[in-house]
Amino acid sequence: MSENTPTLEEWRELYEDAIRVKELAPWGWMAETDVFGVQNPETDELGFASVMGALGEHYSIAVYLGPEGLYGLWDFEDPADTAPVERLLEIPHLQASFEDRKQLHDKDREVIKALGLKFRGRNAWPMFRSYRPGFVPWFLEAKEARFLAIVLEQVLDVAPRIRENRSLLEPSSIGHYLVRVPSREGDTLSWQERTMDVPPPELPSVSLYMDMPALERLKHLPHSQSRVEIDFPMFPVATRKDKDARPVFPYMLLTVEAQSGFVLGSDLLTADPSLEAMWGQIPVHVVYHLARLGMVPREVTVRSRLLLQLLQPLAEELRFRLRQSDTLRSLDQAKEFLLQRFM
Repeated sequence: MSENTPTLEEWRELYEDAIRVKELAPWGWMAETDVFGVQNPETDELGFASVMGALGEHYSIAVYLGPEGLYGLWDFEDPADTAPVERLLEIPHLQASFEDRKQLHDKDREVIKALGLKFRGRNAWPMFRSYRPGFVPWFLEAKEARFLAIVLEQVLDVAPRIRENRSLLEPSSIGHYLVRVPSREGDTLSWQERTMDVPPPELPSVSLYMDMPALERLKHLPHSQSRVEIDFPMFPVATRKDKDARPVFPYMLLTVEAQSGFVLGSDLLTADPSLEAMWGQIPVHVVYHLARLGMVPREVTVRSRLLLQLLQPLAEELRFRLRQSDTLRSLDQAKEFLLQRFM
């Protein structure tokens, strides 16, 4: 057994905690935005527990990891944000959910069988997954299983008290959260509650790669009245380097000439080793795509704020107008065609 794989006893503790949470059913009085923190006793890092299921559709406990996970949740919940549902896959978190049997993987059933557990009915089967930005939701590593079990235990402690006293989760000011903090005496953990300030994470550092000769050649091309649309959606086809690697969801960098619908370029990029490394590759690929147009476009329209930021230096170098819009008609038609081919 790999040291990254939970032991049978770690699985047993996790399943027992999940069963108790299911019996408690905290989604009966807690909303997804009723968040509290738990400090990991192994690393001191924070996870933020969120209870899902108030709408009666998807029952789960999510643990959003660090400020990146917490503020990723708030961005996802923002009604003014038009980010696609795939954005949830980019938020680092762990999840204990309750599913129908058919939604489990063979590996899940093997663990359940080894533990001698039995479940029956809809939304009755515990399932545990790890979410990492750019990767397919995957099976828990040992350290993740241990932390998720601890968070479920804290839900069992905190949720009943929230039912009796909603003010437990009312912060004294914006950015402050109730956090369960451990202290260890020998092999025994005890828990206290503190109100902690959790500021937003710093913006990640992105090193932009550029093929300078290719950029210089593009700068010497004539300007045109063409309009170009660019998007960078997650591509819903899992890939992996080898059978033992965690699969990734690639992203498609798609560039389309708006008037004709001609596809100037479509590249699949992956977040391995990181989202930031992948983002740094985008401007040079756009240079290659625009070179196929044979001219510098008058205007480039992108859908996401991320692309707007990544391509701003290129817009200044090449002197084209860069703007953001939720509507990219030519690009969406091309994307639908490419998806049908791949799927």
